[in-house]
Amino acid sequence: QVQLAESGGGLVQDGGSLRLSCAASGRIFASYAMGWFRQAPGKEREFVAAIRLSGANTNYADSVKGRFTISRDNAKNTVYLQMNSLKPEDTAVYYCAAGELYIATMTRASAYTYWGQGIQVTVSS
Repeated sequence: QVQLAESGGGLVQDGGSLRLSCAASGRIFASYAMGWFRQAPGKEREFVAAIRLSGANTNYADSVKGRFTISRDNAKNTVYLQMNSLKPEDTAVYYCAAGELYIATMTRASAYTYWGQGIQVTVSS
Protein backbone atom coordinates (compact mmCIF):
# COMPACT_ATOMS: atom_id res chain seq x y z
CA GLN A 1 0.00 0.00 0.00
CA VAL A 2 1.04 3.56 -0.70
CA GLN A 3 -0.17 6.63 1.14
CA LEU A 4 0.03 10.08 -0.40
CA ALA A 5 -0.17 13.39 1.45
CA GLU A 6 -0.41 16.73 -0.33
CA SER A 7 0.64 20.05 1.15
CA GLY A 8 1.33 23.60 0.05
CA GLY A 9 -2.02 24.71 -1.27
CA GLY A 10 -3.76 27.95 -0.39
CA LEU A 11 -4.90 31.31 -1.68
CA VAL A 12 -2.76 33.35 -4.05
CA GLN A 13 -3.34 36.34 -6.29
CA ASP A 14 -3.42 36.25 -10.07
CA GLY A 15 0.16 35.94 -11.31
CA GLY A 16 1.44 34.50 -8.05
CA SER A 17 3.21 31.23 -7.28
CA LEU A 18 2.69 28.19 -5.10
CA ARG A 19 4.57 24.95 -4.63
CA LEU A 20 2.66 21.79 -3.92
CA SER A 21 4.33 18.79 -2.31
CA CYS A 22 3.24 15.16 -2.32
CA ALA A 23 4.92 12.92 0.22
CA ALA A 24 4.58 9.21 -0.42
CA SER A 25 4.92 6.47 2.18
CA GLY A 26 4.74 2.73 1.86
CA ARG A 27 6.10 0.50 -0.88
CA ILE A 28 7.35 2.83 -3.60
CA PHE A 29 9.06 1.32 -6.60
CA ALA A 30 11.35 2.94 -9.16
CA SER A 31 8.93 1.85 -11.86
CA TYR A 32 6.23 4.09 -10.44
CA ALA A 33 5.08 7.38 -11.86
CA MET A 34 3.53 10.17 -9.83
CA GLY A 35 1.17 12.74 -11.17
CA TRP A 36 -0.92 15.75 -10.34
CA PHE A 37 -4.53 16.12 -11.36
CA ARG A 38 -7.03 18.84 -10.55
CA GLN A 39 -10.76 19.21 -10.36
CA ALA A 40 -12.64 22.49 -10.42
CA PRO A 41 -16.26 22.77 -9.24
CA GLY A 42 -18.63 21.31 -11.80
CA LYS A 43 -15.82 19.98 -13.97
CA GLU A 44 -14.20 16.63 -14.48
CA ARG A 45 -10.84 15.77 -12.99
CA GLU A 46 -8.09 16.70 -15.43
CA PHE A 47 -4.43 15.85 -15.83
CA VAL A 48 -1.87 18.49 -14.87
CA ALA A 49 1.60 16.92 -14.84
CA ALA A 50 3.38 13.64 -14.20
CA ILE A 51 6.87 12.31 -13.65
CA ARG A 52 8.39 8.88 -13.50
CA LEU A 53 10.43 8.05 -10.41
CA SER A 54 13.27 6.78 -12.61
CA GLY A 55 14.56 8.39 -15.75
CA ALA A 56 13.67 11.84 -17.00
CA ASN A 57 10.16 11.38 -18.36
CA THR A 58 7.76 14.17 -17.56
CA ASN A 59 4.46 15.15 -19.09
CA TYR A 60 2.40 18.33 -18.84
CA ALA A 61 -1.04 19.44 -19.83
CA ASP A 62 -0.95 22.11 -22.54
CA SER A 63 -2.71 24.54 -20.21
CA VAL A 64 0.20 24.54 -17.74
CA LYS A 65 3.25 24.11 -19.98
CA GLY A 66 5.80 26.83 -19.35
CA ARG A 67 4.17 27.78 -16.03
CA PHE A 68 4.25 24.60 -13.94
CA THR A 69 7.23 22.36 -13.23
CA ILE A 70 7.08 18.89 -11.73
CA SER A 71 10.12 17.49 -9.94
CA ARG A 72 10.98 14.74 -7.53
CA ASP A 73 13.23 13.96 -4.59
CA ASN A 74 13.53 10.20 -4.52
CA ALA A 75 15.40 10.22 -1.20
CA LYS A 76 12.37 11.84 0.38
CA ASN A 77 9.77 10.01 -1.73
CA THR A 78 8.36 13.41 -2.52
CA VAL A 79 7.13 15.00 -5.72
CA TYR A 80 6.71 18.73 -6.14
CA LEU A 81 4.63 20.90 -8.41
CA GLN A 82 5.98 24.41 -8.76
CA MET A 83 3.20 26.61 -10.08
CA ASN A 84 4.12 30.04 -11.44
CA SER A 85 2.09 32.71 -13.20
CA LEU A 86 -1.06 31.32 -11.67
CA LYS A 87 -4.40 32.27 -13.20
CA PRO A 88 -7.91 32.22 -11.75
CA GLU A 89 -8.69 29.28 -14.04
CA ASP A 90 -6.07 27.24 -12.15
CA THR A 91 -8.38 27.30 -9.13
CA ALA A 92 -9.22 23.71 -8.23
CA VAL A 93 -8.62 20.89 -5.80
CA TYR A 94 -5.29 19.36 -6.72
CA TYR A 95 -4.74 15.65 -6.26
CA CYS A 96 -1.52 13.68 -6.14
CA ALA A 97 -1.55 10.20 -7.64
CA ALA A 98 0.88 7.30 -7.95
CA GLY A 99 1.03 4.00 -9.72
CA GLU A 100 3.03 1.59 -11.79
CA LEU A 101 2.13 2.63 -15.30
CA TYR A 102 3.48 3.03 -18.78
CA ILE A 103 4.74 6.36 -20.09
CA ALA A 104 1.90 6.39 -22.61
CA THR A 105 -0.69 6.31 -19.83
CA MET A 106 0.76 8.99 -17.58
CA THR A 107 -2.04 11.42 -18.46
CA ARG A 108 -4.88 9.03 -17.61
CA ALA A 109 -6.41 9.18 -14.15
CA SER A 110 -7.60 5.60 -14.51
CA ALA A 111 -3.98 4.40 -14.80
CA TYR A 112 -3.11 5.50 -11.26
CA THR A 113 -3.68 3.24 -8.29
CA TYR A 114 -3.12 5.52 -5.32
CA TRP A 115 -4.55 8.96 -4.64
CA GLY A 116 -4.13 11.66 -2.05
CA GLN A 117 -7.05 13.43 -0.42
CA GLY A 118 -6.59 16.59 -2.42
CA ILE A 119 -5.64 20.14 -1.54
CA GLN A 120 -7.33 23.40 -2.46
CA VAL A 121 -5.61 25.97 -4.65
CA THR A 122 -7.45 29.25 -5.11
CA VAL A 123 -6.23 32.02 -7.41
CA SER A 124 -7.98 35.33 -6.93
CA SER A 125 -8.35 37.85 -9.73
